[in-house]
Amino acid sequence: MADRRVLFVCVGNAGRSLMAEALFNAEAPPGWRATSAGTRPAAAPNPRTGPLLRELGLELPNHSPQALTDEAMRSATIAVTMGCLDDASCPARLRDAHPQDWGLPDPAHLDEAGFRAVRDELRTRIRKLIVEIRRTDHV
Repeated sequence: MADRRVLFVCVGNAGRSLMAEALFNAEAPPGWRATSAGTRPAAAPNPRTGPLLRELGLELPNHSPQALTDEAMRSATIAVTMGCLDDASCPARLRDAHPQDWGLPDPAHLDEAGFRAVRDELRTRIRKLIVEIRRTDHV
């Protein structure tokens, strides 16, 4: 079975999308893998992203924040944005792809409890996505 991909996109690829990639890959259904990218990638992950993932026994993905590319979009079976469709940096081609938009706040602007709440909401939504993938993969 060919690998199928979930692409998580946020603006900086420094918080939400990196956490989503790590969370999905920790429980990915067979044949599925997540990647992440940003519409305007940061120079480095948010310094709180790694420690908050480690609270769950996970590590940051093994890449720096990276730019959203046409190839990443073409190779995605499912694309999920974190609210970046409203950002001026969002490319029209991403909007035209009609991704799922989870509309989560950027945790970089939140206190520790807010950052953790975004992480926990990602975990909940990713688990629901995985259930849906497993359901549709076995139809």
